[in-house]
Amino acid sequence: MTGLGLDLGAGIGEFLAFRPGTVGVDINTENVDFCIAQGLDCRLMEMDILPFDGDEFDSIIMDNVLEHIADPIPILTEVDRTLKKGGVLIVGVPGVMGFKCDEDHKVFYSKKDLAATFENRGYAVEKILSMPFEWTWLDNRMSQYCYYGVFRKS
Repeated sequence: MTGLGLDLGAGIGEFLAFRPGTVGVDINTENVDFCIAQGLDCRLMEMDILPFDGDEFDSIIMDNVLEHIADPIPILTEVDRTLKKGGVLIVGVPGVMGFKCDEDHKVFYSKKDLAATFENRGYAVEKILSMPFEWTWLDNRMSQYCYYGVFRKS
């Protein structure tokens, strides 16, 4: 990823620390305050509203955020608005076991569901992958097993 990036759901800023020049947003005031205290560029956001102009970002990452949102349409509309044409969107969601391990998870996305969600929004699917690697056995036994989609905005 090059250019200005956004970490949507920055949490405690691991990705922001890893990739300098990335802006983070979160709905949790404590997370934002923690990131700022670490010298990271993180901003408080209102639910489903990104505090940025349109076409501002070359890339957006949503790592283990989407599954927590019962109705993702409003925030995905904001992603569409703020991601530049040709920009890259990376979305990570938990696999089967990881989804079951957190009572705050609202919607399960299979790899097929993840791809369809963004294809239906006009994104090209560049890659859908499993982490740490593709193995159904792990999907059902390892809570850290995740699916990642790499999408390009048309």
